[in-house]
Amino acid sequence: MNTPSSQTRIDHPERLGFLLGIGAYSYWGFLPIYFKLVKSVEPIAIVAQRVVWSVLVLAVLVSAVRGWPAVRTALANPRVRGLLALSALLIAVNWLFYVYAVNNGHILAGSLGYYLNPLANILLGRFFLKEKVSRLQWVAVAIAAAGIAVLAAGALGQLWISLTLCASFASYGLVRKIVAADALTGLAIETGFLLPAALTFLLLTHVPGAPLLAPTSHVSLLIGLSGIISTIPLLLFAGAARRLPYSTLGMLQFLAPTLQFLLAVFLYGEPFTRAHAIAFAAIWTALVLYVIALVTAARRDRLPKEGEAVMLGEC
Repeated sequence: MNTPSSQTRIDHPERLGFLLGIGAYSYWGFLPIYFKLVKSVEPIAIVAQRVVWSVLVLAVLVSAVRGWPAVRTALANPRVRGLLALSALLIAVNWLFYVYAVNNGHILAGSLGYYLNPLANILLGRFFLKEKVSRLQWVAVAIAAAGIAVLAAGALGQLWISLTLCASFASYGLVRKIVAADALTGLAIETGFLLPAALTFLLLTHVPGAPLLAPTSHVSLLIGLSGIISTIPLLLFAGAARRLPYSTLGMLQFLAPTLQFLLAVFLYGEPFTRAHAIAFAAIWTALVLYVIALVTAARRDRLPKEGEAVMLGEC
């Protein structure tokens, strides 16, 4: 017999995943503000410093939850180890190109890359994870793709930034979806894989007598916070990715580039063209259609089938 409490337990992981996804993408939406504040540091140096500080923060978190046995178990599994090495490479590429985009006045190009991500997630979810996509959802994908095509045509010079960000993060999300490791364990391992390269770069580029991590005191403080700033949204995202259908996760991702888009135009004064206006309208139309499709499907799945209705009536 299905009781209200059992139904709540069934639905709870997906509801939690939805909240985690909202938190992750909202956080990423406002992240350009942070990178603008540390603009005096080269993008590759920022990424290296993020890795070092993130490892320290994650080591504390893993110790706090007594998660080292889980880390050792994951590392002992060749498949898990290989997938997390791949995810480490993908997130490093994503970080590097995103910092470059923000600090070189290409926040709109970055937002386009993350607008492309939901489309990539839907396709990856359909063809790699065999997730079902309804006709209305395909219509939403087509409308969003048309809007993005208009935007791409108006920003062709920065399209390589957008495509790199899209491919790296969509692939990262897919790997984290299928790897047999929880959010904290996986993030700790993949960041640890990046640590030797990060330390090597910082040591090779360090100027004797200068601070190791940043050129000024206030930037040093901000860089010191990069471990926490980088870790929180990735933990939220990894938790969401393991609880939500990948296509649903893709639609939530529209939140981050929308916030970045608004920051680029209204805070940092990047040009807002007719192509941007058309793309923005098309993407949000697609989002509304896709959400309607998701809600309709969820309601249909909750309706008891004929045989189940008889059983429920007898309870």
